Amino acid sequence: MQEVLNIFKALSDETRLRILKLLENGELCVCDIVAALDTIQPKVSFHLSALKEAGLIKDRKQGKWVHYRMEDSDIFRRFVLLSALERISAEAVKEDSERLADFLKGKNVKSNVVSLCNRAVCCAGKDREVQNG
Repeated sequence: MQEVLNIFKALSDETRLRILKLLENGELCVCDIVAALDTIQPKVSFHLSALKEAGLIKDRKQGKWVHYRMEDSDIFRRFVLLSALERISAEAVKEDSERLADFLKGKNVKSNVVSLCNRAVCCAGKDREVQNG
């Protein structure tokens, strides 16, 4: 029962839903999420931690960078998550998606976030492809 409560608690926050919507298209580094949400890294890390505790996302460390992706191994969890994400309108996360696309292109013009990483050596090096939704 506690596991189900943790899932719904994690899904009850708008910022966490926005993060999940971004992760719908694939793995992202913390710096990508910070830029997309145009917020500060500690706030994003707090929300990522809550999502991870609920078992909704997984992380992978690469050097000093951490990459996050949606956890899709549990059928119930995946169903609940997809059901919630389908109800989020594209308009609600349009600005997040635009900021992320600009950041990944190296423009970072719509974000108040100072460059958090060296794009040449960070998670978004030349060999990385990101799908934008």
